[in-house]
Amino acid sequence: MSLPADTPLAVADALGYLQHHLQELTKRQNASEHVINNTLAGLTAQIQQLTQLMTGPASAPTVAPPPVTTSPPPVNPPFLVPSAPTKQQTRPKLPSLPDFSGERTSSRAFLNSCTLYLRLAPEQFSCDEERIFWTLVFFKDRRATRWSENLFRQEVDTGIFSIQSWADFEQQFRSQFFPVNAKADAVNTLEGSAYYQGNRMVDDYLDSFLTLVSDAGYTDP
Repeated sequence: MSLPADTPLAVADALGYLQHHLQELTKRQNASEHVINNTLAGLTAQIQQLTQLMTGPASAPTVAPPPVTTSPPPVNPPFLVPSAPTKQQTRPKLPSLPDFSGERTSSRAFLNSCTLYLRLAPEQFSCDEERIFWTLVFFKDRRATRWSENLFRQEVDTGIFSIQSWADFEQQFRSQFFPVNAKADAVNTLEGSAYYQGNRMVDDYLDSFLTLVSDAGYTDP
């Protein structure tokens, strides 16, 4: 491209620069088009190959054989030995105590019966107060009834039951109902010349002798 002779130098230089830049851009565009065409050709070839693979005869899928399962050997149930029937432990039924009238001759036997019952069935009583009240239930005649009534009358007056423990009850019971001077009488009988077997059976004589020894307080007859 020729320029007029009177074209300013600055304009000529600018035009020359633009012309050169335009040529460079044209070269780059041609190169880019060549790269794009090659890329498109490669993609087209790959698409054709995939299409042939998809439209070709499909091979039958390989099916894996089912796994062989082995069942465990049968297990025999354990042999159970029948347990022996457990025998429930039962406690013999305790008889009720006889009524107590306050007679001195039967006082020792009555107190022994109470003590024996309390030892055989301790779970029936939670405290000494219950043991005392249970015993007083059998005080139903004469001196025994009067003594029991006096105890409850005192409780009404004072608001407190006068006997607080079973040991205290035993002590007061002995002082109220045991034979008076039992120890002195037993000593006199054992040491006197009038005490002998006589016509009594040996067992009766022995029982009487042991009772006197106990009342006398002898420890080595």
